[in-house]
Amino acid sequence: MNGHHVKKIPIHLQSAQNRLLIKGGRVVNDDMMQDADVYIEDGIIKQVGTNLHTPGGTRVVEAKGHLVMPGGIDTHTHMQLPFMGTFAVDDFYTGTRAALAGGTTMIMDFAIPQKGESLVEAYHRWRSWADPKVCCDYALHVGVTWWCDKVGKEMEELTEEHGINSFKMFMAYKDTWQLDDHDLLESFKQCKEIGALAQVHAENGDIIKENTAKLLDMGITGPEGHELSRPEEVEAEATNRACVLANQVGCPLYVVHVMSKSAADVVSNKRRQGHIVFGEPIAASLGTDGTHYYHKCWRHAAAHVMGPPLRPDCETPKYLMDLLANGDLQTTGTDNCTFSASQKALGKDDFTKIPNGVNGVEDRMSVIWEKGVVSGKIDPCKFVAVTSTNAAKIFNIYPKKGRIAVGSDADIVVWNPHATRTISAKTHYQAVDFNIFEGMEVHGIADYVICHGRVVVEEGNVRAVSGMGKFVPTPSHSPYVYGRVQERDIANAPKKVDRAPYDGPVIQLNNQGLTQAVESSIIPTNQEFYTRGAQMNDKSPKRPSVKVHNPPGGKASGSFW
Repeated sequence: MNGHHVKKIPIHLQSAQNRLLIKGGRVVNDDMMQDADVYIEDGIIKQVGTNLHTPGGTRVVEAKGHLVMPGGIDTHTHMQLPFMGTFAVDDFYTGTRAALAGGTTMIMDFAIPQKGESLVEAYHRWRSWADPKVCCDYALHVGVTWWCDKVGKEMEELTEEHGINSFKMFMAYKDTWQLDDHDLLESFKQCKEIGALAQVHAENGDIIKENTAKLLDMGITGPEGHELSRPEEVEAEATNRACVLANQVGCPLYVVHVMSKSAADVVSNKRRQGHIVFGEPIAASLGTDGTHYYHKCWRHAAAHVMGPPLRPDCETPKYLMDLLANGDLQTTGTDNCTFSASQKALGKDDFTKIPNGVNGVEDRMSVIWEKGVVSGKIDPCKFVAVTSTNAAKIFNIYPKKGRIAVGSDADIVVWNPHATRTISAKTHYQAVDFNIFEGMEVHGIADYVICHGRVVVEEGNVRAVSGMGKFVPTPSHSPYVYGRVQERDIANAPKKVDRAPYDGPVIQLNNQGLTQAVESSIIPTNQEFYTRGAQMNDKSPKRPSVKVHNPPGGKASGSFW
């Protein structure tokens, strides 16, 4: 903990600092609501109920007329990410401070090694950046940006020794982070072997590279080129391919930042087919759309550039919210990866050089409350599920996180559902100079936020302490993810057919390819059939006296082709 940030607490106040009673509110969990008080001691929830007996000197937070909910878990952030030669402007201090201001008490960030770099070293680098700065708890996912056996061993080490239970593979960013299908399969097989969750950034990087070159040749260099180079079906294709590859090796899959109707439909349909797949829309895809790429102001358009891009179809946010409501999508992140106008301007003459990323970590809870609860699409219990509890279950930290219950961590938001605010870059806590939700009026404000049992947000004042957050290990084999995998594998295992062996004649092959059958017993008596059977490729144009040396695919050497 950084000493210069911490005020010394007089000894007679220390016990009161550790005891807190949230009184008179309505407690909301993912499965129930109840009028109850919540008593907290030493960062842990000790009692939930009415007429609680609490020690003297306990601080009381009055929550009458408010909802008392588990703090939000943002499943997808990139604080101070090195990207395209610069660093995201929100670091682990300003980013987590902003998270707390909006009611999020835990983030999940990504340690992303460069191609050829050790995954374990990348993990330690991110820990060294985050640990001294974080104001709230955090976990890490780790990127798999290249493949060899050593990577597989490091994945195992990270899972067994360093508390990592999810690995992210990129199907985009050709020539840097993109994996081909073979390497995806290897990564998925290893995830399953070690009980980790495979995550994918699902876009077809080969198509994006092709489209990008075409657009630049046409003189389309502005931010609209970003969306045009990677349209919706490019995301949907990769989402489908990831689902198929993961399912073929029986590996549970988590699709990060679902940005379009068609990609969401793929997740939805695959779940109906029995696949174990989870989908994560983000604050941006739930709260705004891709029409901004066509804005006349370059800075405005560029500020919205992220991958996969926001979609110009204005109905997308409502559609994704409906799928969260019915359980087809499960969690909500932000992909918070912020760059200032001067950083975005690296791509002023070429959209491929605009650093990708938008804000969201501060406004996610309010945007989802407004677009979900206020619009009548989800109830407060479902709000808790998609902003906190489902993430805690999937990443195996439930009920320590994601629930208000005895024994759970005291990460709590006292939510005022009726108050409104207008989102603006002028008033937000994030370091970035633009807000993609600028001017949106939202209901739902975090009047109090309690993190580790301490009041860190109080009626608009954020009292976050750098380094107060802790790294939260995520154990492997999450029952919510892996609970049915073993039985599913047994039930779906291929079964051999028992039959009498074939004891008839077999033609002979030699090095020149197919020979004519030697046993007269298998020469067809119908001459026409024999002639047709000898044509190795019926589709090729008829040519006089073609001599076939090898069947398609080379010499058969005893196997069939």
